[in-house]
Amino acid sequence: MAEEGDAADRTEAATPRRLERAREEGNVPLSKEAVGFASLAGATLAASIALPSLGGELLRVLRGVLSGAHALDPFLALQEVLRGGLLAALPVAAGALLAAAGATLLQTGFLVRGAALAPDFNRLNPMAALKRLLSLDSVMELGRTLLKLVLLGTALWRALDLVALQQALHRPVGGLLAEVGRHALRLMTAALVVYALLGTADLVWVRLRHMRRLRMSREEMRDEARDSDGDPQVKGRQRQIRMQRARRRMLAAVPTASVVITNPTHYAVALAYEPGASAAPKVVAKGMDSLALRIREVAAQHGVPIVENPPLARALHRLEPDTEVPPEHWQAVAEVISYVYSLQGRQVARADG
Repeated sequence: MAEEGDAADRTEAATPRRLERAREEGNVPLSKEAVGFASLAGATLAASIALPSLGGELLRVLRGVLSGAHALDPFLALQEVLRGGLLAALPVAAGALLAAAGATLLQTGFLVRGAALAPDFNRLNPMAALKRLLSLDSVMELGRTLLKLVLLGTALWRALDLVALQQALHRPVGGLLAEVGRHALRLMTAALVVYALLGTADLVWVRLRHMRRLRMSREEMRDEARDSDGDPQVKGRQRQIRMQRARRRMLAAVPTASVVITNPTHYAVALAYEPGASAAPKVVAKGMDSLALRIREVAAQHGVPIVENPPLARALHRLEPDTEVPPEHWQAVAEVISYVYSLQGRQVARADG
């Protein structure tokens, strides 16, 4: 009942991260019927290419063995027949194996996991085996197998021409081999059509079932989002630490500023300018409210001029620290810096006088 409840709660489609995690665990959709179709197709193609020559060679071996059976060693004769049969069957088996491997890799996206080859001793548990045998998947697998047998048997029976085969038995040996080959190819084609239909249907079903099994509940999606984005409390703490470090860096740069432009109370922007060293003044610190007050205090402690210019202060506050003043504000900033230089010049003149 708990599993049914969990399945009922999983109403959301799997996220890309869940699909990727399932793939890393080797949980990918794989249609056995599609692999069976590819294997049969590979065997048929290999047989149609290799058997005309290899089958003729096998037939000549059999003819020689039968014609000299009275003089040959039975063991040597059997060895020769087995060698010819192996040579004829080897290309067919290789074609089936390569096609099956290709179909498997294409379905799994060329996923190869060595862990899947390791023995799973839990499958030797008799109770677990009995549970799998009585599961819904086993019943459905049995139904698919019976349906496959019925369809395959019907297709082969309709493709089989008994009359033509009986007539072929009265032909010479060479003609018999060609006729048998044609009938075998006809039967293989009928089987391929059935397997193609079964493979296509099973491929769609396996993928739909895979996506259904990987569905997520809303709680799982929230947990995944939290894991992906990070804990909000941790992110908030990290953001606070970054702001504190940036604040300390800006306050440390205020004594090197040429002027602090204020709003006068809400904004404060500290500019540094060295004639000949940079093309334009640079923002070294900025702040609002309490940070603006602290910038003004540090500037006052180190004798940095403070100039009230609300429009310019608001405009420059949009810039990031270590950013040069853009050309549209050069004139206004130049006027402020010129005023500061003239003010400092008068102060120096009064001190000398």
